[in-house]
Amino acid sequence: MKRINAIYARQSVDRADSISIESQIEFCKYELKGDVFREYKDKGYSGKNTVRPQLQQLLTDIRRGEVEKVIVYKLDRISRSILDFSNMMELFQQYQVEFVSSTEKFDTSTPMGRAMLNICIVFAQLERETIQKRVSDAYYSRSQKGFRMGGKPPYGYRLEEIIMEGIHTKKLVEEPQEAEIVREIFAMYEQPYTSYGDITRYYAEKGVQFYGKELIRPMLAQLLRNPVYVRADMDVYRFFKSHGTNIASRPEQFDGVHGCYLYQGRDAATDKLQNLKGHMLVVAPHEGLVSSEQWLNCRIKLFSNKTIQANRKAVNTWLAGKVKCGHCGYALMSVKIQSGKQYLRCTKRLNNKACPGCGKIYTEEVENYVYREMVRKLRDAQTPVGYTKLKENPKIQQIYRELEEIEDEISLLVDSLTGAGATLTNYINQRVEELDNTRQKKLEEINILAENHTTPEQIEKVVSNISLWEEIGFDEKRFTVDKMITLLKVLPGSIQIQWKF
Repeated sequence: MKRINAIYARQSVDRADSISIESQIEFCKYELKGDVFREYKDKGYSGKNTVRPQLQQLLTDIRRGEVEKVIVYKLDRISRSILDFSNMMELFQQYQVEFVSSTEKFDTSTPMGRAMLNICIVFAQLERETIQKRVSDAYYSRSQKGFRMGGKPPYGYRLEEIIMEGIHTKKLVEEPQEAEIVREIFAMYEQPYTSYGDITRYYAEKGVQFYGKELIRPMLAQLLRNPVYVRADMDVYRFFKSHGTNIASRPEQFDGVHGCYLYQGRDAATDKLQNLKGHMLVVAPHEGLVSSEQWLNCRIKLFSNKTIQANRKAVNTWLAGKVKCGHCGYALMSVKIQSGKQYLRCTKRLNNKACPGCGKIYTEEVENYVYREMVRKLRDAQTPVGYTKLKENPKIQQIYRELEEIEDEISLLVDSLTGAGATLTNYINQRVEELDNTRQKKLEEINILAENHTTPEQIEKVVSNISLWEEIGFDEKRFTVDKMITLLKVLPGSIQIQWKF
């Protein structure tokens, strides 16, 4: 079988100062002097790693023995990583594939040519890391000056284009009807005995929607914590200073008029709205909606708020966290009645009566049913097989590769902000927000996979627990349910179980 010539071209971002894929191919065709070739093109992919569809196809074709020569416009089109490039060179040598860079004139058949290639790839990687550092510095530099760094406006505001320091950007402008609701929320929550549930029920009954959805507790908690709404003065300055927040603005800029942006700190691993230490606060160009006294009263009340506790220890039933309402999907809570019995109630119905609920279903009856089904499941399925080490999970490995690509694209986008016009700035800000949301979802996927991962040793423990069910404690029952069941959906007269195997 006659082997082919292959031309590989890559372009990460379509910009005026980057060479197009079509131009790269034209340069490479000159090296072939009219010989036939096959094209491999990756558009929109970084050279940081090898997770590119057409590059992977090229490597597959090389392993099949179909490729004689690989031609690229420039070395960094195929890789910017020393390790990846070294591995590719070994593959090329193994299958006797010649490698040609049309602009750098490398000959991989000689030791000197290979040495020069390795030197060049070192500088290609250095260039990539330098670009990433410059992108990061540019992002934080713009943040510190009060530039809005993308995303949809907080409830109560709309966006308006402005020019700051000669650069097109946007600032927040009060949206009167929504702003009045925000002020009402802060006024309500400032009262000592007002809870999240009181506020969510109030707006559900009035039919008020937030971003087109019903107000829920996590959304309300985020709104109350956000310093974008406060008319920041020196009390606000001192509050954040006392919590270890890095304050980019000068004290005199806290004038009691303007709101603030709170940005994720470079080295901070915690959620910026939950733990303020290490994050960055900057006075923004927009005007706040509520007084510093009212905002601080609410913020301080939030520190002692115990109504949202995702990791709160279960007490009433070992099904807690697994059992959901079949109508709305909200969690079911085990509630005690005067007789001492417990029954399951939909938390959405408890909050604002917005769900019909599941009727009067006794907790003990559901627990007994679930136990019988777990016994049957283990009897029929024996023990689950096919468990792998978590780090070897191909799904997790793929997510990490996708996260690398997201980080790479964000870096390139932020780098493009400097000097950008209004249209481009708007696009970049929106795209960065989309990518950041995707990144958070990917991280949540990894956490879920890690939580759901089950080892053979744990399966042995599950089997043992089922056989000793009446003798084991509450926590052991919780452990068993967690390893066997993903979700329980309860409706009047029916229970649906989603198994993990």
